[in-house]
Amino acid sequence: MLSIHNHLRFKSLHSEKLHSSSQTIWVMAAPHFPVAVCVPVALPSWITLLIAFICVRSSLKITYSAYSYFEVVTICNLIMILAFYLVHLFRLYRVLTCISWPLSELLHYLIGTLLLLIASIVAASKSYGQSGLVAGAIFGFLATFLCLASVWLSYKISCVTQSTDADV
Repeated sequence: MLSIHNHLRFKSLHSEKLHSSSQTIWVMAAPHFPVAVCVPVALPSWITLLIAFICVRSSLKITYSAYSYFEVVTICNLIMILAFYLVHLFRLYRVLTCISWPLSELLHYLIGTLLLLIASIVAASKSYGQSGLVAGAIFGFLATFLCLASVWLSYKISCVTQSTDADV
């Protein structure tokens, strides 16, 4: 049992044929932090958030507080998505093992998606027909959908990885 755990721990993205006393087991060893799934969803959500921020920032604002909240939420989500992307890119999850990276990414996307949904609803209700504000709200809703897809993929990967690790 210990040798299977060591293979899962130190091998990443390789298929291993592990021998036990009674049967042969094929194991697809996955890294502790899913790199391949985060990147395809992170880039479109980052671009969509950037477009939403630019649309709202460049338009004339009628009520400043609603749109300043939208700008703060989009910028915070942009920074956090970039931070998680850099963690993936430089494989910092291997160095900083004290942090549960899948759980922190899941919590980030859950909280960020909820705040972005609230900000998009407020921005859509206070747009007063101005095209820049309407476009910002639409891109905010699109970014909310993409962040929801990231939550689903992150949850699916972390639960599937943990359940297959526990079964083996």
